[in-house]
Amino acid sequence: MTLLPLHAFGTRYDLPAPLYLFLIGAGAVVFLSFLLVLQRPVLRVRPTGEDVPAVPRTPSWPGWLMVLLGLAMIYGGLYGSQSTPDNVIVTAFWLVFWIAVPISIAVVGNYWPYISPLNVVARLVGPRARLEWPRWWGYWPATILFFLFACGELIFNGVTTTPAGAAQVILVYGIFNAVMAALFGAETWLRRGEVFSVLFATWGRLGFFRFGAPGRPGFFGGLTRPFEPSISRLTFVLMLLVSVSFDGLLATPAWKNAAGALPKALQAGSPWYPVLLVIVFLAMVLLIWGLFTGFAEAVRAVGHLDEPLIRVIAGLIPSLVPIAFGYLLAHNFDYLAINGQLLIHQASDPFGSGTLNLFGTVDYEPNRNLIPTGVVWYFEILLIIAVHVAAVVLAHGFLGRTARTEVQGRRAEWPWIAAMVGYTMSSLWLLAQPIVQEGVKG
Repeated sequence: MTLLPLHAFGTRYDLPAPLYLFLIGAGAVVFLSFLLVLQRPVLRVRPTGEDVPAVPRTPSWPGWLMVLLGLAMIYGGLYGSQSTPDNVIVTAFWLVFWIAVPISIAVVGNYWPYISPLNVVARLVGPRARLEWPRWWGYWPATILFFLFACGELIFNGVTTTPAGAAQVILVYGIFNAVMAALFGAETWLRRGEVFSVLFATWGRLGFFRFGAPGRPGFFGGLTRPFEPSISRLTFVLMLLVSVSFDGLLATPAWKNAAGALPKALQAGSPWYPVLLVIVFLAMVLLIWGLFTGFAEAVRAVGHLDEPLIRVIAGLIPSLVPIAFGYLLAHNFDYLAINGQLLIHQASDPFGSGTLNLFGTVDYEPNRNLIPTGVVWYFEILLIIAVHVAAVVLAHGFLGRTARTEVQGRRAEWPWIAAMVGYTMSSLWLLAQPIVQEGVKG
């Protein structure tokens, strides 16, 4: 079986026009949509409901099936073939669970509590709290855990994307989940500390079905409610945006040129290079925090809003979640199509024993050009424009409900649309780097 890179792409696509024309056109479409939305009246009723609602108590048998599946994956990862393409655990965890499941939840809604093995174990060992959750912790445990998983995927993937490495990640986190639930109780841990419960509750705000979560039915229905106005919660949401942007940055020629010009001790392959990447990742989190805080302060000042700055940020950041989803799907679209084909091969011999061929597909080789790169590029353009338009609509609703008058609400939207247009163009530029080349095809 051919080893595929963590993010495989097809052939490069020769743009029929200079890239900057695509970027300007996309920004113009978002701006025109803003002008159309600006005149829409807003129902000035503030939504209610909790940010991360209590995890519902559901029948445990689907979760127990997932527990058994997880144990089988751990065993197969530790004792099966250590060839990444031949062992299903890497594909199942890093492609299906880490990328495909969040995308599906963002479309359907947060179905995770109904099948989560982590919930089953947490409720088994933590029916009541033995320790009180420190108030200052907020969502920091979930935020730090998300950062660690993102680093595992993007920076330390030489270890974490081996079968044994993936098995160890799952095993260690499963034990950690049980210990924390036993100490702080399942209810508190699942709502504020368990990273996948918080992650999928966040993505589920986009989904069509609410599954008991607050918000109106339909797509983006859960995003009309602001996030909890705490630094830890807002950092968690911003990291959804930053993690994919950071991955895109690493694929750009600009980064590769800059990294190649570094001292040898910091270049790719050196022990200090992962440390450099962690620092850059953290710096991007701080940069995005600074940028959007600045735009939120401009919104507050221009619209003469009475709300404290942290509440304005908490109300505007839900409009960034569709953008994070769009970039997650666009950035991984080709990756899912190409590397996802490994499941066809792995289904016949899940752990690479070399003796099984359950479905006759053990010799299947992934097709790197399954989806033409031109199709991928135009899909990404449409998707990025669509999610930025959704962001404009959501911000319009929040500011219309928050400002003292309609006129002030409309005035407050201008700084935010500047941010949306700028982010549309920069997102497309990042997405273009691995798959397109400029120049008119002769």
